[in-house]
Amino acid sequence: MCAKDSSFKIILGSSSLSRRQILSNMGYKFSIMTADIDEREMRREKPEDLVMVLAEAKADAIMGKLQITKFREEEEPTLLITADQVVLHGGRIREKPSSPVEAREFIKGYSEDHATTIGSVLVTNLKTGTRRGGWDKAEVYFHKIPDDVIETLVNEGDVLYVAGGLMVEHPLTSQFVDYMVGTLDSIMGLSKDLTERLIQEALRDS
Repeated sequence: MCAKDSSFKIILGSSSLSRRQILSNMGYKFSIMTADIDEREMRREKPEDLVMVLAEAKADAIMGKLQITKFREEEEPTLLITADQVVLHGGRIREKPSSPVEAREFIKGYSEDHATTIGSVLVTNLKTGTRRGGWDKAEVYFHKIPDDVIETLVNEGDVLYVAGGLMVEHPLTSQFVDYMVGTLDSIMGLSKDLTERLIQEALRDS
């Protein structure tokens, strides 16, 4: 059930702890499912296209596990929220690091530089089958990040599971942030404003 509104339910199609935290902070309760897709099999030249295609693929994979007829017959709509994010740095698209070596290389690159995050959100109304999606962009500028801090982040391992190895919210990282253009929730992988707008748009389809 949803804490804000008991007239609909939410499934968050993500294993991301950050997205769970953000959606919970928005006042929503939700169940969780994961897509288990090979994201690296899907390629697009533009980051905006890539994150949207991946969010759609995640939604398709999760819907394939569900008995959709049941959701169509229910009086209350259920919304499936999927999302994806990449980091742009030096004109290159960065996804989750493939190894500690790559994570270290990514984070060192942000030192005294900046990164751009491109994040998508897709809301699928399982009652009607309609989808509403969009993407959001943010930037984060860094002071010099010391090598010992980078090593600690890599050794902890969490940076291996986020786009570009970028964890602005981590206490070790946040102290070296100069400034951000956009919101922290967007940089963390789920724009609150975009998500709320898409939820309301998807509900209007019910």
